[in-house]
Amino acid sequence: MSQLSLGVAGVNLVPQATGYGLLVGLGVAFCGVILVALKVQKAYLAEDAGTSEMFMVANRSVGVGLTASAVFSSWMWINETVFASVMCYRFGLAVPFWWASGLCFQISLMAALGVLAKIRVPHAHTSLEIVRMRYGRAGHAVFIALNLSNNVFGCASMILTGSQLVYGISGMHFAAATVLIPLGANEAPPASSAVVLYTAVGGLKATFLTDYLHTAVALVLIIYFTFSVLTHDAIGGLYGLYDKIAAAAADNYVPGNYQGSLLTMKSQEAIIWGLILKFGNLALVVMDTAFWQKSFASEVSATVPGYNLAAFAIFGIPWGLGTVVGLAARAIRDTPVFPSYPGPFASAEVNAGLVMPYTVKALVGDRGIVAFFVLLFMALTSTVSSSMIAVSSILAFDVYRTYVDPRASDRRLMRVSHLAVVAHAVFITGVSLALNYGGADMTWIGYFRPILSCPGIIPLALTLCWSGQTRLAAVLSPVLGFLTGLAVWLGTARALYGTVDLVTTEAGLPALYGACGSLFSPALYSVLISRCYRPYTFDWREFLRIELADEHRPSPAAETPPPSEFAPVAAATDEKNSASNSEVIRPATPEPAHLSSRPSFSPSSIRAEGTAIEKMPPPPPPRPRRANSSSSDQQPVPLDQLRHPLGAATLARLRRWHRVAWWIFGGVVLVTFVAWPLPLYRDYVFGRSFFASWTAVAVAWQFLAFAAVVVYPLYDGRRDIAVAARGVFRAARARVLPPSTPPPPTAPI
Repeated sequence: MSQLSLGVAGVNLVPQATGYGLLVGLGVAFCGVILVALKVQKAYLAEDAGTSEMFMVANRSVGVGLTASAVFSSWMWINETVFASVMCYRFGLAVPFWWASGLCFQISLMAALGVLAKIRVPHAHTSLEIVRMRYGRAGHAVFIALNLSNNVFGCASMILTGSQLVYGISGMHFAAATVLIPLGANEAPPASSAVVLYTAVGGLKATFLTDYLHTAVALVLIIYFTFSVLTHDAIGGLYGLYDKIAAAAADNYVPGNYQGSLLTMKSQEAIIWGLILKFGNLALVVMDTAFWQKSFASEVSATVPGYNLAAFAIFGIPWGLGTVVGLAARAIRDTPVFPSYPGPFASAEVNAGLVMPYTVKALVGDRGIVAFFVLLFMALTSTVSSSMIAVSSILAFDVYRTYVDPRASDRRLMRVSHLAVVAHAVFITGVSLALNYGGADMTWIGYFRPILSCPGIIPLALTLCWSGQTRLAAVLSPVLGFLTGLAVWLGTARALYGTVDLVTTEAGLPALYGACGSLFSPALYSVLISRCYRPYTFDWREFLRIELADEHRPSPAAETPPPSEFAPVAAATDEKNSASNSEVIRPATPEPAHLSSRPSFSPSSIRAEGTAIEKMPPPPPPRPRRANSSSSDQQPVPLDQLRHPLGAATLARLRRWHRVAWWIFGGVVLVTFVAWPLPLYRDYVFGRSFFASWTAVAVAWQFLAFAAVVVYPLYDGRRDIAVAARGVFRAARARVLPPSTPPPPTAPI
């Protein structure tokens, strides 16, 4: 078998036993932490993952801070850390900046689409549910295939990258690493493994919690690596790093860069890679059900600030870490401290992602490699858990309930979701192994992924934004777009290089042209088909037929939830606000507390009301089914009788947020694509002072990111944290100190 098929075996930086121990230990530790957190939530915060609304969209009650942290963690793939350093090593400091600008605009776009979805489809659980309501089964099937392929391919590529990194630095066989990463390395059967376990048990809220922990630990390690590398004597700080790169300019010549310098923004390969990355990352966000679910799960006023806070924070990760580590590797690669010395640092080792672990080993030592393993685990498990819950929602909600058992109870949906999590973990492991043995590496996958995933972006966005897109256009335009992109990619590779193979299709220009064809051609196909064949205008009120998941229970008695101590407070709050909201549009059915303009129901609101805690009365009967109900004897509700479940005040607030979201998106694109980088794309090599300032801002951005997605969520959730802490303290005290008994009566004298 070829070396490419087996990955690249670099210098063993840690023993195999250490690699196994770290993967197993970290998986078990994080599993325990998350399961304890879920137990506390259920006991003291009235949040039970035993219902599909909580499992899939976290009861739509997640605040700004936790939303920002979860989006940041889901988007902090191994690319932003390890491979930003690799590409900086290859092409210079332009790549980390283009990488950063290629991460933030998609999140801002998703904020705008997420708010629009809240306005038009307030009860949606997945983006595919919206597609089915508008285009029927044919459109639903096409977008299921697009979403699943995007999720599976993106997640498998991350596992592939991680397994090859573990193999390269520890010698652990990549097949073993491929199995241990998604399964969490537990010794129990796969259904009990760590990542699978906390995702299957806790659902989306579990991924929010583990995302926060991953974010906190990963950012601490990123800041630690950045400063440890910069302050090492072999580097000598910002000025020392510049001096070493400038002194070895002749040895570090990069074809396509201005004067061959690593210290210029004028880099042809860097801008090509940046554009391909933008297209691919756009697909990974818009076509990933996980990002839609996080939007549906957030509170009414949390989507736009939460998503844009994450977009702001993510900018500093590839920019700061990639610049420092990538250039530091260039500075020390021919010195005795570098692990490959006195041999050369081969291009195969570079492409395998070994730039960062080698640099960390050289400048931080053994403790740095252990920390690198932890960072690797954080990035990979966050990606895997997010993918698991997204795919499980597709399989349970969009496949099972729609086509297998339309009358499935909430309990059955939960069981199917749990099984889907386990099945996806097993399947994604097999796909990752197939990619490994097939000889794929991260560069080839990065170039192919936009061609596969981009065709559905514009048709999916038009589903919410343009009432004129027809069913035939939505079905055909993604398929034609993929065929167009594939033909352009392969045809350009053959035209430029005379053959089509892994090497020529891994080149920048064929991949860029193919990605452009896949992304933009569906827009042309959609408009032409919609205007030329049976044009029509969709009525947005049709989306109001989508109901909450747990409203399809056949029997309320069979699915009665455990009593809650907070119901009287919620009832009192509803009565208190009913009079003040009498002027708004009244919905046909009661408005959910977590979606209304009234104060959201939470432990903090309980404390603010000062109401005594009582036991919950029996739940009300389920609401009547609407047109999407599976009962054959029920007629669709006429559109004129449908009422939006959100109050007028809430809708007005959402529309304001929608306008704000589009303004922010436009500003992000203008600044990060045009106003900032393009003036620097000229015949200019960074001077000593300018380089120091540039890198200092990039490093400082990491601290701003830490404040935004680690510190702020604690402040934002301070009331719930206090309620949970007091509950845990009282429970612990009750166990340690048994209730005192009165003294025995004394005998009369």
